[in-house]
Amino acid sequence: MMAAESANERLSGLPTGPSPTPLHIKFGDLTLPPMAHTMFCVHNRDECRLRPLFRGGPVHLTEARWEELKEVNGTVNRAIIPEPNELGVAAETWLIDPERGDCNDYAVSKRHKLLSRGWPQRTLLLAEVVTVWGKHHLVLVVRTQSGDLVLDNLTAQVRPWPRAPYRWIRIQSPSNPRYWNMIAPRNV
Repeated sequence: MMAAESANERLSGLPTGPSPTPLHIKFGDLTLPPMAHTMFCVHNRDECRLRPLFRGGPVHLTEARWEELKEVNGTVNRAIIPEPNELGVAAETWLIDPERGDCNDYAVSKRHKLLSRGWPQRTLLLAEVVTVWGKHHLVLVVRTQSGDLVLDNLTAQVRPWPRAPYRWIRIQSPSNPRYWNMIAPRNV
């Protein structure tokens, strides 16, 4: 590895050249959060409290932070036994570090672990997507200067958001974790 090579060039899995899709998700209008997120905030106030914003914007992605993202994604994916919610939206509960759970539990657990490690709240955003088989799914998006990255229980890879095969619906606002925004189409 050459000394002049940047940290981002060494981070496997990240795009290295110009991308036809923006590296960052474009936020649309405000929208209602998922009802299960509202209930999650009622029961986990510290997870949803507005923290002081010292510096705004995406976080600088160093090699150490890249490794931390991969480690948290893998650890949580292995720790929770997959158990789909068969009772529908009305019975949905989002739990941090349960023994068994669905995509919501994986996403909030990853966010919780990264917050506890000092990652800025504004960079850890829950996002609702629709899978290619038509199911609603929750992932964690990490906003970095290198682009938005997706931590997902359906893959061990941490991927840039354009490489995640989803239709994007809504995402938490970086300025307040209780607010959510629609996601603008990728070509906007």
